[in-house]
Amino acid sequence: MKNPDLLTESYSYELPQSFIADRPALKRDESKLLVYNVGSDKVIHSQFKYLAEFLNKDDLLVLNNSKVFPCRLLGEKPSGGKIEIFLLSLVAINGLYSVMIKSNSKKKIGDQYLFDKLVAELKEITLEGDFLVEFNLAESQLLDYLEDHAKVPIPPYIRQGESDEKDKNDYQTIYADKLGSVAAPTAGLHFTEAVFKSLADKGIKHAFVNLQVGAGTFKPVSSEIITEHHMHKEYFEITEENLKTINQSPNRIAVGTTSLRVLESSYHYGKIQASNDMSSTEIFLYPGVEVKSIKGLITNFHLPKSTLLMLVSSLIGREKTLELYEIAKKENYRFFSYGDAMLILR
Repeated sequence: MKNPDLLTESYSYELPQSFIADRPALKRDESKLLVYNVGSDKVIHSQFKYLAEFLNKDDLLVLNNSKVFPCRLLGEKPSGGKIEIFLLSLVAINGLYSVMIKSNSKKKIGDQYLFDKLVAELKEITLEGDFLVEFNLAESQLLDYLEDHAKVPIPPYIRQGESDEKDKNDYQTIYADKLGSVAAPTAGLHFTEAVFKSLADKGIKHAFVNLQVGAGTFKPVSSEIITEHHMHKEYFEITEENLKTINQSPNRIAVGTTSLRVLESSYHYGKIQASNDMSSTEIFLYPGVEVKSIKGLITNFHLPKSTLLMLVSSLIGREKTLELYEIAKKENYRFFSYGDAMLILR
């Protein structure tokens, strides 16, 4: 008999559309907070602004300070046909940028896509089917153009992925610093200056890591057995100052799945270790994989059959995770990127 924890179908759950938040709470820190203590098996319902009440003085919050960049470009081909380009990274390799292309016609080398002053030319199609384009603007000019003309890449389950001006602020943490992500580290969206003050008043410190969230975070698990799923690669770094702070506290609370991926990927021989250069991770956390780097996790409520749901299940088990999701539904929690939060304490 197959282990149900390794079957993708085991991570399915019913969620009516009405539970999916299409905007954040009016005040970020007034989102709901479900607190689950593993040791006592106790559930408490609260609000995010009271986060400090559930943490201890020697706890350390580890947050991902990556910044989302506007990366959806809507334009046309010389023939007049509509075209959409989703820029996957701001890092150019040999002058070429990795993108997703949405159009009604077949893509071929040499195709040009027009976005007012910006022109993209398809230069390469990899064996994996990835598209590499060259832009007519230098990097600094490209960044300025994206800021003025591109759309914020909200997930497809929020308003069919159609963002507006409000999302430029809503879909960004208040501590976002280094540009590079195509998706927000959404557990961090609940933080406000008032929350940071209440944490500081209690002596609770925080540190930052930087992981550039890629479009692969939305990639569904299509294999029947989850161990056959190929995880996407994401790049991260930890500065020396933050690394020192992180290693001074064994009681780490990861803020978001991205922060946990960084910490667990860097955990060796009882310490978080990082190189001076940008590192990458393809870590896949699911039940049966022991998570050693953290004491707790702050996270949102994730899509059925997603690697993020499996990650949460690696901490508290699949059955308990799905049980908590049912409790959240009964208590009218809001789900996904703009939804409410959960604090897991181990």
